[in-house]
Amino acid sequence: MAINYTTLVSEIASITVISSTILVNGDLLFAGPMPAIIDYAEGRIYRDLDLPAARVTDTSVTCSSGVRTIALSTTQGTILEIESLNLLTSAGTTSSNAIRVPVVPVSKAVVDTIYPSALSSYCGQPEFFARVTDTQLILGPAPDQPYGTEVVGVIRPNPLSATNSSTWLTQNVPELILAACMVFTAGYMQNFGAQSDNPQMALSWEGQYQQLMKTANIDSLRQKFQSDAWTQAVPAPLAQPPRG
Repeated sequence: MAINYTTLVSEIASITVISSTILVNGDLLFAGPMPAIIDYAEGRIYRDLDLPAARVTDTSVTCSSGVRTIALSTTQGTILEIESLNLLTSAGTTSSNAIRVPVVPVSKAVVDTIYPSALSSYCGQPEFFARVTDTQLILGPAPDQPYGTEVVGVIRPNPLSATNSSTWLTQNVPELILAACMVFTAGYMQNFGAQSDNPQMALSWEGQYQQLMKTANIDSLRQKFQSDAWTQAVPAPLAQPPRG
């Protein structure tokens, strides 16, 4: 069953016997741990699972003629990994009608060596790109026209909170986000260092998280047609004994 921010807080409160008010608002001495719990859980899940839900496509950025740098849009979130970059040709064509020309990722040294200048004699239709910061790319050669771009990449979706009460994780893998939250919460309850003396609770939830992650990862692979034989099929167990 899908959950939301309120029900997640309530479930953690029931398991830990820490009141929902303390989890969210804290007390006179400490701030509420709920934001840190969610940060830990979501960050871990998004890194462990390569989710299609964390992918975006952006066509808002247009190259400038004679300028080899372009700035990635952050409207949908900072793009952590770029999966593909296409030029939209001819220059000025809308994305729905454009011909997509893939631009190949390389190192900055390659771009600087092959296309060391943005002078008009070096300009042309970009063939390569290199990422130099989290929001800036360089193109080689520098564009000779104002081409549109299409970037497909991975972001971190907006975190769960009181004002963003439902996310893909709470709707589709509620048991996984609860287990991840409880790994952190177990440490919080034991003041972290005490886990070495009394590790059972944290280790128990870690075990639950790992078991749930195995099946969630299969679902993620199936969504991307990266399961067995590059299909969407559930991996089939090998027959025992195997057939010749």
